[in-house]
Amino acid sequence: MRYWEPRRVLFNVVLAVVTGTVYLANLPHSVQALTFDTAQVLFVLAVLANVAYCTAYLVDVLTQLSAFRASWLRLRFLLLAIGCIFGAILANFFAHGVFATAI
Repeated sequence: MRYWEPRRVLFNVVLAVVTGTVYLANLPHSVQALTFDTAQVLFVLAVLANVAYCTAYLVDVLTQLSAFRASWLRLRFLLLAIGCIFGAILANFFAHGVFATAI
């Protein structure tokens, strides 16, 4: 947890930047789309993203218990990078669903 918890801030900043960018790119429609209900949906999605972030703990612990421990300690930042990229893609997908204008 000492490795992952400080990096959770980075993960959340990445998701917030992606969501904020989609929001700003879709102005003025996004202002109309942001209601109390959509704010609740975004909150639930943020909580679920943070629950998914916790799966890194399981991967980390299991890998540290294996013969790959030494290599893993040097390379586990790759799991963080992959998780941030995957989270950004999902955040982009959901943010477009909430804020993008209908064509």
